[in-house]
Amino acid sequence: MTPHSVEELTAEVLSGRFGTAGVEVSVGFLTQQGVRHAARERSYRNHVLSLRVEDAVGSCAVEPGEISDEAVLDYVGMPIRELLRSPLLPVRTAALDAYLQWVRPHRSHAEEVVIGRGNSLQKSLHRAKSVVDLLPVGPGRRVLVIGVVNSLLQHLRERGNSYVACDYKGGETEWGEPVTTDAVAALGDCAAVLASGMVVGNGTFQPLLDHARATGKPLVMFAQSASGILPCFLGDGVTAVSAEPYPFFWLDGGPSTIYRYRQEAC
Repeated sequence: MTPHSVEELTAEVLSGRFGTAGVEVSVGFLTQQGVRHAARERSYRNHVLSLRVEDAVGSCAVEPGEISDEAVLDYVGMPIRELLRSPLLPVRTAALDAYLQWVRPHRSHAEEVVIGRGNSLQKSLHRAKSVVDLLPVGPGRRVLVIGVVNSLLQHLRERGNSYVACDYKGGETEWGEPVTTDAVAALGDCAAVLASGMVVGNGTFQPLLDHARATGKPLVMFAQSASGILPCFLGDGVTAVSAEPYPFFWLDGGPSTIYRYRQEAC
């Protein structure tokens, strides 16, 4: 049975649906990343909170300074059930992500795709193609992209798809196109939605899920944040997921792995 929301999924975990939630976090850490790919004119940065449970690492993007180093140390040794009641949504998200990846590992439920070794741009483009290939819409259809990744936009352009680029930070794409900050306002003008897992950690996932359920519009997620959470909504709002658990493709020049879901998982 698909949960209605992430909050409902969290309640199911706390109720014991997947087993005990008393397992403790063994490692907590923050990753801060800045990148400017070769031949690209724009740079960007990411801050990510990660929590380890047994052999699984759950992650959630955070704003700079949102989670302190001292707070991360406090999370170590805490049971998942306590962190799932944290007042901070990114903490709840990373904890839920870690727990679900532990009890339902990606390798047992999804197609494994290896992103080959290469420089940062090569790996970014390889990953982007694997993500965009999950979109079930043909050339000429407009896609709402939430969480601007220029490599994704490049592959959409090559496929002949127009798009609306959306990101909280606004600004412009690599090609000088305006980036909107209001995803909900753009939903009606697009044939499909391609959204980052960061929407789970910033509280904007539910309107996208509700829209997809109401309209049948494809909703494809590319997830470093919440990669273990989003497959639970497959077949009921979410069309496909590219799940990318830690370590992410941009951390190393060697091969890395993503997992692609196209069917009901939970």
